[in-house]
Amino acid sequence: MNVTNIPVERHPWKPYVPANARVLILGAFPPKSNRWSMEFYYPNRINDFWRIIGLIFFADKDHFYDSNAKQFRLGDILKLLNDKGIAMGDAALEVKRLKDNASDKFLEVVTSLPLCDLITEMPNCHTIVSTGEKAAQIIAQVTDTDVPAVGKFTTAYLNNHAINIYRMPSTSRAYPLPIEQKADFYRNMFQTIGIL
Repeated sequence: MNVTNIPVERHPWKPYVPANARVLILGAFPPKSNRWSMEFYYPNRINDFWRIIGLIFFADKDHFYDSNAKQFRLGDILKLLNDKGIAMGDAALEVKRLKDNASDKFLEVVTSLPLCDLITEMPNCHTIVSTGEKAAQIIAQVTDTDVPAVGKFTTAYLNNHAINIYRMPSTSRAYPLPIEQKADFYRNMFQTIGIL
């Protein structure tokens, strides 16, 4: 398929920003809707993001998953996000899928999330977290910073406000690291920034 003929996809959801948001977690872009088990971030049942969060906060990787309904429990997810001050979004606002799949590797970013505008809505936010390489690259480009190593952070000044930008391992099962080891990276980050 000719790249010029590939349609532009716009992000289906607004960023989720609790009133007390202290950290903003950004992926790259959602998979196609046929992969969704809910209409919210990390909707794909085979992505491990919500299992990692379940391990960290509840010592149970299936805490948010309803195996009978084969979907995540969005109400429980929103309660945790509100309680902990965790905002959710994606680094790309508009993309072209260069291959007909959910891989970040084949996403061409057309428009990035207006990060500075979003940060102004979150006066208590001190940390941005990317959940994978593509998101980390987009954030680095938008903030004019280097992409940190996995598990590390760099600091950017957005609207004259210092924000630490962490890069975490991808929560995709294609990323070759056991879920428990991925959870360790995320747990250490949450402890360091005072969420856990």
